[in-house]
Amino acid sequence: MNGTPLKPGATIGFVGLGNMGLPMVRRLLAAGYRIRAYDRARASVDALAGHLAASDLDGGVAADAAATARGADAVVLMLPDSDVVEAVMHDDGLLAAAAPGTVVVDMGSSRPLSTRALAGRAAARGVGLVDAPVSGGVKGAVDGTLTVMAGGEPGDFDRVRPILETVGRRVLHLGPAGAGHALKALNNLMSATHLLLTSEAMLAGQRFGLDPAVMLEAVNGSSGRSGSTERKWPDYVLPGTFDSGFGLRLMLKDMRIAVDLAEATGVEPRLGRAATDLWADAADHLPPAADHTEIVTRLRQLLEDHRD
Repeated sequence: MNGTPLKPGATIGFVGLGNMGLPMVRRLLAAGYRIRAYDRARASVDALAGHLAASDLDGGVAADAAATARGADAVVLMLPDSDVVEAVMHDDGLLAAAAPGTVVVDMGSSRPLSTRALAGRAAARGVGLVDAPVSGGVKGAVDGTLTVMAGGEPGDFDRVRPILETVGRRVLHLGPAGAGHALKALNNLMSATHLLLTSEAMLAGQRFGLDPAVMLEAVNGSSGRSGSTERKWPDYVLPGTFDSGFGLRLMLKDMRIAVDLAEATGVEPRLGRAATDLWADAADHLPPAADHTEIVTRLRQLLEDHRD
């Protein structure tokens, strides 16, 4: 497939204007890409409408997901899971609407084997598929500092690389289709386990009488530091805002994908499975919209239950 890079001025369809998708679209618009956007949630479309109206580069708000692909050079999907991606590609007709040579970029978290199968079906129609999930959270999406983990054919990756570099600071091509989604799930399993263990240690320190802010300062200059001690606890847990923008149940979904992947490769994920069970318990006891940093709230509940 033609690997000519899609530079600003190209038309990009974009499906999914949530916490991550909306700031990504704003960055693409600011860089000079023509955007044709769609989201089933009207409020998300309204949040973007002002930016589209203010730009003479926009392709408008699309009537449905398939309409984003008509005449587009590439289509970016920022959707929650494989089932939704499959529905948009097939039930909503996006794949049928995409012309040969179009590259679809799945930037959400999906099942790697499902991604491989979907890439095969897309290739049969002359459409490329690049899985390019990201790490860095909402702040990274706003600032354009995301890490992008991409899988797909080299020519397809080269074609969409300028788009990915507009939203990400570190863009890595990891291998064939599914490679990006595999690493994203494994990364989130590590991240979630870090946060769980960090929270247990921080709560133990607080109950011993240590100042949590001083604990974090010490740990962040020591070998126990992680993204949880450097960002999640100081930015979202200590202030009590719990507003990282990434849901607890989305984290749990990625953890389960990673555990399944490990088992499929013959690795016995004993710690990963135990951490996943603890996160599943939190999902059973916290509100549906709970942020993933609220895992701390569940640990505190368990402490109170034990005290009673």
